[in-house]
Amino acid sequence: MPGDMDRPRPELELRQLHSFTVLAEELHFGHAAVRLGIAQPPLSQQIRRLEERVGHPLFERTSRGVVLTAAGRELLPAARQALDRVADGLGAARRAGDGEAGTLRAGLAASLALTVLPQVITAFRARHPGVHLEIHELTTTEQVRALHGEVIDVGLLREAGERPGLEIEPLFAEEVVAVLPEDHPLAARRRVPLAGLAADPFVLLPREHGPELHDRLTGLCRAAGFEPRIGQRAVEWQTVAALVAAGLGVSLAPASVTGIRIAGAVYRSLAGRPAHTTVALAWRRDDPAPLLARFLTVARTHIGKL
Repeated sequence: MPGDMDRPRPELELRQLHSFTVLAEELHFGHAAVRLGIAQPPLSQQIRRLEERVGHPLFERTSRGVVLTAAGRELLPAARQALDRVADGLGAARRAGDGEAGTLRAGLAASLALTVLPQVITAFRARHPGVHLEIHELTTTEQVRALHGEVIDVGLLREAGERPGLEIEPLFAEEVVAVLPEDHPLAARRRVPLAGLAADPFVLLPREHGPELHDRLTGLCRAAGFEPRIGQRAVEWQTVAALVAAGLGVSLAPASVTGIRIAGAVYRSLAGRPAHTTVALAWRRDDPAPLLARFLTVARTHIGKL
C-alpha cells in the first residue's frame, strides 16, 4: 500500500472550505454571501469548484434555500477541523514570531546551577509561560560546539573568550576561592595566600572542557610565582571537591562551588586582591530569533537588579 507521502492530496482552497462551512450553517446562498462579505455569484463559483474536487454535490438546491447532501454532511466536520487547525497554527506562528511561544534551548555549565542563573530561568519562565525552556547541561567547550551545530540557542558558560561566529557577553563575575582538605595546614586561616599552595598537587578540570577557565586558574598560580602541579583531573566540581576531601590535592574554584558540601573539604578566600572568573552569555551572531532576544533581555535585567 502506498504510504502517506505517496497518496495524492486534494488541492483545496481555504476560502472554499470557509464558504462551504458558512453556507452549511446558513443553508441560504444570499445569507451566506452577506455573512462572508462577497456577492452571491462568487460564492456559487467557490462551492461549484469544491464540488468538482469532491466529485459529488455538497448541497441540494430547493426553492427555500439549500440542504446538505450525504457528501456535504461527511465533509462538514472535516472542513471545520481543518479551518480550526489552520487558525491554531497561525496563532502559534504569530506567538512564536512575537517570542511568546516555541522552544528555547539553553546550555548550562553544571556549576552555574549553584549561582543566580536558576533565578534568571525562573524569571524568564514567569514572564513567558508559553515558552518551553529546554536545558542542556554542557561544559563550555560542549556549549560552543552545540551553538555552532544549532543544538542549543544560547549558552551560559564560564570564561568564554572570543569565538568565531558567536556573540559573547559577560554577565557577572564570581570570586575564585581555594578548596582545601580540612586538615591542610592553611585550612585554619580565613584567607589563604595562593603562594602557600605551591607545594601541593592540584585537582583541576580538564583543559579541553573549558580552556579559558583552566588557563584563568593556572594563570593565577603563575601570577603567584609557581607552576601548578596537576595531580588529578575531574569533569564535575562535586568530584573535584570530593578528591580534595580525600586528600589528593587542593584546588581553585568559583565561589558558587562553596554550595557543594562535602565532608573533609573546606573553602577559603584568597589573600590579597580578590581574583574573579566571568560568567557569560553566548549565542550565534546571525540568530535573529525573537525567543533568544527575550531571554537575553530577561537575563540582563535580572542580573542587573541583583
